Amino acid sequence: MAERIAKIERTTKETSITLEISLDGRGASVVKTGIPFFDHMLTAFSKHGLFDLKVCCDGDIQVDYHHTVEDVGIVLGESIKKALGDKCGITRFGFFLLPMDETLVRVSIDLSNRSYLSYAVQPVTYYIKDFNIALVKEFFQGLANALGANIHISLEYGQEPHHIAEAIFKGFARALDQATHIDPRIHEDLPSTKGMI
Repeated sequence: MAERIAKIERTTKETSITLEISLDGRGASVVKTGIPFFDHMLTAFSKHGLFDLKVCCDGDIQVDYHHTVEDVGIVLGESIKKALGDKCGITRFGFFLLPMDETLVRVSIDLSNRSYLSYAVQPVTYYIKDFNIALVKEFFQGLANALGANIHISLEYGQEPHHIAEAIFKGFARALDQATHIDPRIHEDLPSTKGMI
């Protein structure tokens, strides 16, 4: 099987990003976005999805964290899509129900090439130190659009905003690992009755 690795560089007036991902890694990561909590979330994503990930982002965080968070989501989505190639042999669907202390999060994914995000999360407070948890939705919206994925994320219950955000990233990692997994039973076939994804 060919290595499923992709590297993308993207520069705008707001951010300059270099991102590399291996879908068949061991969870190693080097993440530098200038936003400590966001780095923590991306590191958790890498670790729990067993994706090797390198992210370097120079963004206008002195203005706001929004551009950096959203743009990294876009570039991550583009990188995953590139690494997947023609998608032959992938499981395509992924689902994970992740508990973290008092929090329970559900994540479902279809790598359908049809972009859609359902995000049913209403945390009690919106800030983790200086990080607005509402930006998590912007991250996944950018990722879903760039990857061409149908992603459903719902908070079943939970109170602590750090636990909520971390459960989302870890649950997404596990669901994505399932969806990108190569199923030897379908080998080089596409997981679609349409003959294309």
